Amino acid sequence: MEKEIKKNDDLGLLNIDTSLYKTRLSNKFLNRKQYRIPDPRLVLSFIPGTVLKIYIQVGQEVRIGEDLVILEAMKMKNQLKCSTDGKIKRILVKEGDKVSKGTLLLEIE
Repeated sequence: MEKEIKKNDDLGLLNIDTSLYKTRLSNKFLNRKQYRIPDPRLVLSFIPGTVLKIYIQVGQEVRIGEDLVILEAMKMKNQLKCSTDGKIKRILVKEGDKVSKGTLLLEIE
């Protein structure tokens, strides 16, 4: 017996490099977490570790490339630098805090 081919109702559009393809989309694909462009005003930990040093204070003006925080992970000291000009809105951690990957450390306005 041959399998029945499903109607075109089951087909969805897939956009790859601005070309649209009509294809079947799996549930895994339809339920995936959508990609969001990272907000440069939110500084997140990129690795689990310990906050060793905080160089900035709330209300301080910062420039691109300026040191913000040292995050120690696996005996390595990682300097987190500012990726945008602005003013420190709030700092959500303190020195000595252990943070997991993706933890919001501070906000820039």
